[in-house]
Amino acid sequence: MTATARLRRIGTAVAAAVTTAYGGTILLVPPVSANDHGGSGSHLAAIRQKIHDPSATIPSREVQRSSLIGTSPANPLDVLVIGGGATGSGVALDAVTRGLRVGLVEREDFSSGTSSRSTKLIHGGVRYLEKAVFKFDYGQLKLVFHALEERKQVIDNAPHLCNALPCMTPCFDWFEVVYYWIGLKMYDLIAGARLLHLSRFYSTEESVELFPTLAKEGKGRRLRGTVVYYDGQMNDARLNVGLACTAALAGATVLNHAEVVSLLKDDIGERIIGAQIRDTLTGKEFDTYAKVIVNAAGPFCDSIRKMADKNARDMICPSSGVHIILPDYYSPEGMGLIVPKTKDGRVVFMLPWLGRTVAGTTDSNTAITFLPEPHEDEIQFILDAISDYLNVKVRRTDVLSAWSGIRPLAMDPSAKNTESISRDHVVCEDLPGLITITGGKWTTYRSMAEDAVDAAIKSGKLTPTSGCVTHNLHIVGGEGWDPASFTVLTQQYMRMKISYKGKVVPGVMDTASAKHLSHAYGTLAERVAAIAQDECLGKRLAHGYPFLEAEVAYCARHEYCESAIDFIARRTRLAFLDTDAAGRALPRVIQILAAEHKWDKSRQKQELQKAKEFLETFKSSKNAQFHDGKHN
Repeated sequence: MTATARLRRIGTAVAAAVTTAYGGTILLVPPVSANDHGGSGSHLAAIRQKIHDPSATIPSREVQRSSLIGTSPANPLDVLVIGGGATGSGVALDAVTRGLRVGLVEREDFSSGTSSRSTKLIHGGVRYLEKAVFKFDYGQLKLVFHALEERKQVIDNAPHLCNALPCMTPCFDWFEVVYYWIGLKMYDLIAGARLLHLSRFYSTEESVELFPTLAKEGKGRRLRGTVVYYDGQMNDARLNVGLACTAALAGATVLNHAEVVSLLKDDIGERIIGAQIRDTLTGKEFDTYAKVIVNAAGPFCDSIRKMADKNARDMICPSSGVHIILPDYYSPEGMGLIVPKTKDGRVVFMLPWLGRTVAGTTDSNTAITFLPEPHEDEIQFILDAISDYLNVKVRRTDVLSAWSGIRPLAMDPSAKNTESISRDHVVCEDLPGLITITGGKWTTYRSMAEDAVDAAIKSGKLTPTSGCVTHNLHIVGGEGWDPASFTVLTQQYMRMKISYKGKVVPGVMDTASAKHLSHAYGTLAERVAAIAQDECLGKRLAHGYPFLEAEVAYCARHEYCESAIDFIARRTRLAFLDTDAAGRALPRVIQILAAEHKWDKSRQKQELQKAKEFLETFKSSKNAQFHDGKHN
């Protein structure tokens, strides 16, 4: 479905408002069937069966690599995707489920870049709504419609990794109360059938009861109440890995740690027909051929475009977003705090996430680097901003982890000026056979992928057997998942552990561990629990965190986990949650990965060194040099 058709369908639904008990009107959006997106019911059923077959396993990395090597000019892939972030993995899944022959290569690991360093929100664009109203900007309003449609689909397609999160907006005068209440009711109304929950106003007393660390007064002002609305939240890296693994189960050839070193052109140099790829784990290079290349390299998409045309005009305007992790007591479980406009006009938030509090963010120009690091002044800005709204002492020493991500804000390369820089996405074809998709945001990855595949089909005159079906397709682990499924793990599995003396010690599958496994792996959690029980890998990797040794073995076997960094940063989120705890877990993580991948002592030493260097880019209070007079 084209973007125009999608917006037309949303607009029609919005116009078809009917009177209900919801204080007047609510928007009714007709249910979307597979046929609405060009896919027959039987085709979608076959795809679901293939992905969610209980006995299905992803092909090994060696098989995937051989498949890419086996292509030729006479036997090319239909589509080769460069980049294994949210958009690239989404493109691979969309294309393969349309019946196309698909490959994907990623220089580092799935979600190793921007996609793992997000705000963790699946948001409908409430800020865009404010701009649309006050600037009479229909383009911003379209972004809101689009984001609200996609927000619900992301949550529905990965229910174990996503959830609705109430977000509290504090109001310090009655004008703010009326302003935010009206604005968020408009947000509810536009969401229509895709509404997560109704927004509502809470008095000062009710607000403090819901968010005990919220300050009732200070800085010469008094809290008048709060307005709470709902957006989505996710485990971004695990969702990204899930997309890549789902694509692999559906038949795509996906290969991480595989870098594109050059693009291949036809004999007359007019069309891109493939890529030269280096397997960074072995150092060996090979050629892979495809009818169309989709460049989904995020902030690095310009470097890919310049492989085809060294004079290509840059289309990325990089922006840095810094986030910090604080202890759980900064925010209550199940309630976030968002201030749409601080004293200097920025947005600041504190959200509960995986048992800790994530706070942010910044938005500043930056250089494009492989491992961006947060600057101390950015961390201090976030601490200063949240301290204005809390009744607890905000300390730099409480920062468990801090990271920076690069937002690839996109500019249409054919535009005549930089005013076209946008939070929306851009699809373009610089040279025949090379489609670039960039910009956008996590929430809209699925529709971005749909637009990119539509462009690839047109460019390569491809013949898919179906239209797009990802609108209603669970990722692996999501089909049939139930929030109460963790109880099966607690009742039927043990956490068997090996003591320091070599004895097998039985332990209970506690609720925290069971809930973590259920949410991280969905319906596949029992496979991880079985490893913990049957292979005596039931110990926790770090004190105070629910991550188990069994997860290392499972991810090495079933999720293309090829390095210690892959595990501590993307398969689990320990590096993001607590840098110091991740460092303590490293020796055991490497020991288990060494057994799974047959690493020698030299490789194990190399893995430890690389992982330590990686963790040093996360500026927690333990590994950052700072002189802080305000937040001691």
